[in-house]
Amino acid sequence: QVQLVESGGGLVQAGGSLRLSCVASGRTFGAYVRGWFRQAPGKEREFVAFVTSGDNTNYADSVKGRFTLSRDNTKNTVYLQMNSLKPEDTAVYYCAAGLIPASHSGEYPYWGQGTQVTVSS
Repeated sequence: QVQLVESGGGLVQAGGSLRLSCVASGRTFGAYVRGWFRQAPGKEREFVAFVTSGDNTNYADSVKGRFTLSRDNTKNTVYLQMNSLKPEDTAVYYCAAGLIPASHSGEYPYWGQGTQVTVSS
């Protein structure tokens, strides 16, 4: 049973930081692309970042320079370090896993339940 579990969300003031974690279980995910998406109220789910099995990363323009995605394959875990947070970063953040490096959510068959991030102004 494949399972992805996010943690680390919460309420933070603008300019603050949070670190999200996503632990995968049910199989070895070392060869998988691990991604993060987010969905704000009334908006579609949007791409945030992904990291490949070779540790290559790709970020949405809106988070580039502020967010850093890393992975620890020994723990089947990825970490999304979010700095200089803005109110527009408020959303439910979802981690995902797939085999193709992509910014389209349809390329990821495995998803977590999401963790809420709220940034106050």
